Amino acid sequence: MTPARTLREKTPDSEKITLNLGFVDLGRIDLLVQEGFYSNRSDFIRTAIRNQLDSHGEVVSRSIQRNTMELGLRDYSRAELEALRDAGEVLHVKVVGLARIAPDVAPELAAAVIGSITVLGALQASTEVRQALAGRIH
Repeated sequence: MTPARTLREKTPDSEKITLNLGFVDLGRIDLLVQEGFYSNRSDFIRTAIRNQLDSHGEVVSRSIQRNTMELGLRDYSRAELEALRDAGEVLHVKVVGLARIAPDVAPELAAAVIGSITVLGALQASTEVRQALAGRIH
């Protein structure tokens, strides 16, 4: 008999949001979709958001530098957090994008090392780690 394998969870590469639009705006989007300018409503909305972000790109870049934030995906491993703990350092997480705390990080380790978490985007961490850091997540 072949032993069962644990399948890795697929990490989503996006975050779902809810958006309320007026009927006229929604109708105009549907018209553009119908005319073939966009494949669907989501395509239109993603394109509009990217265009707005591009138009404010310089402001975002300056703000990231000023706030010393990391941009993109940032993984925090158990080994990295243990090294910081052993060195007596406190970590202040500042990420624009996705911050992931490895699933094998114990809540006690996270609480001992992470002083604060500011994530503009999404934070992925176990429920136990989130509970341990609840007062430090901004």
